[in-house]
Amino acid sequence: MQDMSAWIQALGGFAIGAVAGFAVRYARLCTFGAVEDALMGGDSRRLRIFGLALGIAILGTQALVIAGVLDPEQTTFAPTALPLVSILIGSVMFGMGMAMVGTCGFGSLVRLGTGDLRGLIVVLVLGATAYATLRGVFSGFRIGVLENLAITMPEGATSEIASLSSRAVGFNVRAIIAAVAGAALCWFALGDPRLRRTPRLLTAGIVLGLLIVAGWLVTVGMTDDFAGPPRPQSLTFVSTVGKAIFAGLLNVSSFADFGVGSVFGVIAGSCTAAWWSDELRWEAFDDDHEMRRHLSGAVLMGIGGILAGGCTIGQGLSAGSMLALSWPFAVGGMVLGARLGIAILVDGSPRDMIMRSWATLLSRDRPLK
Repeated sequence: MQDMSAWIQALGGFAIGAVAGFAVRYARLCTFGAVEDALMGGDSRRLRIFGLALGIAILGTQALVIAGVLDPEQTTFAPTALPLVSILIGSVMFGMGMAMVGTCGFGSLVRLGTGDLRGLIVVLVLGATAYATLRGVFSGFRIGVLENLAITMPEGATSEIASLSSRAVGFNVRAIIAAVAGAALCWFALGDPRLRRTPRLLTAGIVLGLLIVAGWLVTVGMTDDFAGPPRPQSLTFVSTVGKAIFAGLLNVSSFADFGVGSVFGVIAGSCTAAWWSDELRWEAFDDDHEMRRHLSGAVLMGIGGILAGGCTIGQGLSAGSMLALSWPFAVGGMVLGARLGIAILVDGSPRDMIMRSWATLLSRDRPLK
């Protein structure tokens, strides 16, 4: 019974991942690309699409919580102690890794599905370092040092914005927070007239948000009660990539997991989208410099993603839909790390970027003669 339940979850993860991979590839959607457009080009359209996905995910996920279908305390995103130091260090590392690779872990899976061998190398290195940080050689330092530097929540509360807010005001404000946050994010996206004229992007954002909700539903509704307390999960692509590699190398039974199924689903969905658009092509590194950059970025994303508790999808959408307190810190750290990574690649170094920014600020403040 337990094995059948796990395999059904894996199939559900594969189906959800396949739809996500197809939608994102078809719409040319990328989390790092969205951040880069906003920071460097002043174009927030793709960032707004992820805002739309998050808004929909919040509304749907919190509806499940309010209905009693989903218990936030059973997820990994609402612990009673928030490892803030680990999250901040890991998220900055992950953001820098994104900049070096040019995409995140999810984007690397999408690339791999299109025949890009750079994606294969990144996925293998990211997965190996993620697993080493999760359960291998780096896990002792993570658990014994970084995760001990945690902020304990008040008694009876979890590290979740709705839970802490309800405790502060003395009554349950979950529905109010979810409705306001979800509606504001959707308005932020749909308020841009340019986006309303790009149905492919809008569709991808809506689909991605609904898939986050579907992930929670699948892992709650297809759990074997005799296997112990359910551990609901939704899309995330760091630890799951490591588990997928472990399953392929050492333990076939580990394929029976929602997250592992979603990893292979994203590759299959992206491959289908590329084939549909006649864009299925073999690609490789241009030179050794590009390969070194991708290897470095993959290591940073693998280690950083575990320390941060997820990737741009795991923390940015899944944790965000749960209104996890880790969400703003992780997302903010990833954006900062991405900007530092861009500085290293484009400006030469973070120091050069800071000096140029400071010189520009001084020149603006200098009075005209």
